[in-house]
Amino acid sequence: MNILVLNAGSSSLKYQLIEMPAKTVKCVGLVERIGMEDAIFNHEKGEDEYSEVLPILNHEIGLKKIAETLLDAKLGVIKSVDEIVAVGHRVVHGGSKFSSTVVVTEEVKDSIRELFDLAPLHNPANLTGIEIAETIFTSAKQIAIFDTAFHQTMPKEAYQYAINNSYLDEHKIRAYGFHGTSHKFVSEKAIEYLGEKSKNIITIHLGNGCSMSAIKDGKSIENSLGFGPMNGLVMGTRSGDIDQSVIFYLMKKLNKTADEVSNLLNKESGMKGLTGFSDLREISEKAESGDEKCQNALELAAYRIKKYIGSYTTALNGLDAIVFTAGIGENSALMRQMSCENMDFFGIELDDAKNAIRSKEIREIQKETGKTKILIIPTNEEIEIAKQSYNLLK
Repeated sequence: MNILVLNAGSSSLKYQLIEMPAKTVKCVGLVERIGMEDAIFNHEKGEDEYSEVLPILNHEIGLKKIAETLLDAKLGVIKSVDEIVAVGHRVVHGGSKFSSTVVVTEEVKDSIRELFDLAPLHNPANLTGIEIAETIFTSAKQIAIFDTAFHQTMPKEAYQYAINNSYLDEHKIRAYGFHGTSHKFVSEKAIEYLGEKSKNIITIHLGNGCSMSAIKDGKSIENSLGFGPMNGLVMGTRSGDIDQSVIFYLMKKLNKTADEVSNLLNKESGMKGLTGFSDLREISEKAESGDEKCQNALELAAYRIKKYIGSYTTALNGLDAIVFTAGIGENSALMRQMSCENMDFFGIELDDAKNAIRSKEIREIQKETGKTKILIIPTNEEIEIAKQSYNLLK
């Protein structure tokens, strides 16, 4: 069964064509900088790599470019779009309605649309991906896999806010948690790798979006993202945790509208707000060159991670391992090093030499004396999405 996995971000489209149940990846690709004249298209088929810079002004153009490449005589892996049985879509916010993977219907699309305000950077792009895929891969089942589903095991004391109960009961205002597909994938890999020493795990997903989860006996009991995917850690363009009074001040004293505040906290804050840049690679380079704003931003981001490690260790009543994953978590030795500094009370002792090694394999980077395992586990949300899509249809 050929399953095309689409992971539509606010300015990107990741894809993989995966043959299930063998989990054979036939090709992978990425469209970056959607909305720009100099968007980047990358496609890999086995050892063959293809890259192109071209104008991709919206997701529809990007997805049509992907379909065209899948069918290409040289770069492609299929002869007809009918060879794709299902298209698995990552959808960020599923609210309280979706706790499992579903076949997309008009009702499902309406539910995704209703949650636009809670995930403004993601759900609109996710729905666009679904609607365009329906017109291109007409014989395939469209499957929605929700980032929030894995966190439906969070206890009430973790997900309820201390506001009138009616807001939860009638309006479903609560913490939902996000990046569930990634946290599920890497936590299962960690449990498989560690065996019995894996009851209490903290997974740390660091990319343009960032979140942390407390995993107890394989189940999520906490996640740093809440009602929408904006709070918690310092992110590429999102503020992370902020005092609610700041929002009132911005609106009452600085006369900003709700939309302006939302745009500020979602798109103009985080690393971008602190430094002018959202790419950690650029920020790290400038920090090493002495840029004080970039140095400060890295300190803020690492400090926030350490605060969550402390609170989640308490929630778990112990700590067996922490797991770094996603683009920054897997590739930034500097951010891992800063996040583990002065954490020996928790048994976290990083080995700098191990931390500096680059690899695509699961690896341990703690010192021999470290009581807590420090793992780097490459996430593969696409394989997880393909697996869940296949299990739904088989």
